[in-house]
Amino acid sequence: MSESVPVVAGSVGSPGLWAISIAVLLGLLVADFAVTRRPHEVSMREAAGWSVFYLALPVVFGLWLWFEFGGGQALEFMTGFVVEKSLSVDNLFVFMLLLAAFAVPPAVQQRVLLYGIVGALVLRGVFIAAGAALLSAGTWAFVVFGVILLVSAVKILHEALSGGTAEKDLSQLRSVRFLRKLMPVTDDYRGTRLTVREHGRRALTPLAVVVVAVFATDVVFAVDSVPAVYGITEDPYLVFATNAFALLGLRALYFVLHSALAKLVHLNHGLAVILAFIGVKLVLHWAHGIWPGVPEVPTPLSLAVIIAVLVTVSFTSLYARRRQAAGTTRE
Repeated sequence: MSESVPVVAGSVGSPGLWAISIAVLLGLLVADFAVTRRPHEVSMREAAGWSVFYLALPVVFGLWLWFEFGGGQALEFMTGFVVEKSLSVDNLFVFMLLLAAFAVPPAVQQRVLLYGIVGALVLRGVFIAAGAALLSAGTWAFVVFGVILLVSAVKILHEALSGGTAEKDLSQLRSVRFLRKLMPVTDDYRGTRLTVREHGRRALTPLAVVVVAVFATDVVFAVDSVPAVYGITEDPYLVFATNAFALLGLRALYFVLHSALAKLVHLNHGLAVILAFIGVKLVLHWAHGIWPGVPEVPTPLSLAVIIAVLVTVSFTSLYARRRQAAGTTRE
């Protein structure tokens, strides 16, 4: 990954920093696999501890960026991190649907989440490299990214208004159906094993099927996520860092937010607004390069708008849930 992502002019990511960052990332992933090696149900105390750790890491990294490279890069990183973390919560909601659809035992849920995080990191790396290549080819790439985000915003808003996401049978994904035809699948889970030998031939466990379904959804999220953070910063290293920090803590955050996720009924509405806002920001940035009179959206304003949208949808979600509960009580 470090070789495929170019270092652009003005990038904070020197080859040495790329190497150190990827080594640290791999070390954290190895530690996560060690933690999940023995199947067990995750307690709230364990999940909260890991969540605090993974939320503290980007703060420390942002402070380091501030002292090493200045406030501009630090602000871009923190803004990108907020965007990525917001999108990753939507990621968690889909993971929750997948785990329920495949009846994944609580003891192995965190292993499924970890596989999903690894798949997402690999895909984000590919998309980050492709995005950097597009940007180096010309400013028209900003228009491409902007259109992708605007289309994604419309799609997410349509699904949020129609309730289509919650009703989709995720077990009927094409990749999952193809996998079932390719190899036999055992009737039950076998701990954290993906394959077993049964009746003299290799068979997949349901865990492997779930992992493939998670990987399939990772592709969709990567398409939205990478252009969104490129709307905050053009530095491939900062794009990589925001994605890595946002994804690393998802395993623990899932168990902290499991009950709260269902209550965020307006989350997708907010994400649609954020993606549309960043899409417009990208198009304005492209237009400003051609017609200097066209205004640009500064990073501090972007951060303020994103936080305001997230706070608003959190409050409206709570209000909607309370009204629903009050209506149910009266009935």
